[in-house]
Amino acid sequence: MSALHLNLKVWRQKNQQSKGEFQTYQVEANEHMSFLEMMDVLNQDLIEKKKEPVAFDHDCREGICGACSMVINGKPHGPLSGTTTCQLHMRHFKDGETIVVEPFRAKAFPIVRDLVVDRSSFDRIIQAGGFISVNTGQAIDGNAIPIDKDTASKSFDAAACIGCGACVAACPNGSAMLFTSAKISHLGLLPQGKMEHTRRVNNMVSQMDEEGFGFCSNIGACEAECPKGISLENIARMNRGYIKASLLD
Repeated sequence: MSALHLNLKVWRQKNQQSKGEFQTYQVEANEHMSFLEMMDVLNQDLIEKKKEPVAFDHDCREGICGACSMVINGKPHGPLSGTTTCQLHMRHFKDGETIVVEPFRAKAFPIVRDLVVDRSSFDRIIQAGGFISVNTGQAIDGNAIPIDKDTASKSFDAAACIGCGACVAACPNGSAMLFTSAKISHLGLLPQGKMEHTRRVNNMVSQMDEEGFGFCSNIGACEAECPKGISLENIARMNRGYIKASLLD
């Protein structure tokens, strides 16, 4: 088991109102640890030294929930594509390397403490229309409504979005259009979601703008950094739907 001696430059900030700064720590980890396990080792060391541990978000540690939102060496979730922070392993770093760890940075993601940001703006976008409220009655057989494979695949691909916010952190404009369009697409493509599609697009886009997210300029950084590979095609689909909804309004 190879030991790694690492220099960590970690962003420390007491709260949203405080001025933050990078602090440097030395930590020893093994190559089989995940990045979050390495952060656990750092925090255990800080606790034993009677110092304040680094606050960071985590939950499932299985690449499912998207809570582990960190920018590592300038990249949301770290240097590997299609990988969340909790699934990033230390074997991808070198002994003696300096690793810079900071929170997702966006106006709509205010810092709570250290590496923890408030992503409740995403929740409010979902609350604005990311659901189906039509009364469909009792559950019916899964094959009762024919859906062609291409449409179903596009819907499932969009539904893979875990709402981590990496797209926002990667975008120089702080845009949430990849997230919002994925949530609109995975419902709007299916028959059950088409009835409310116009209202859904209007409400979710309006809420996205109200939260203070920036505009999309088609740079593509969001798709490149998304751990689930959500496609830019969803943004184009949302824009078409929004224009149509505006004309019908």
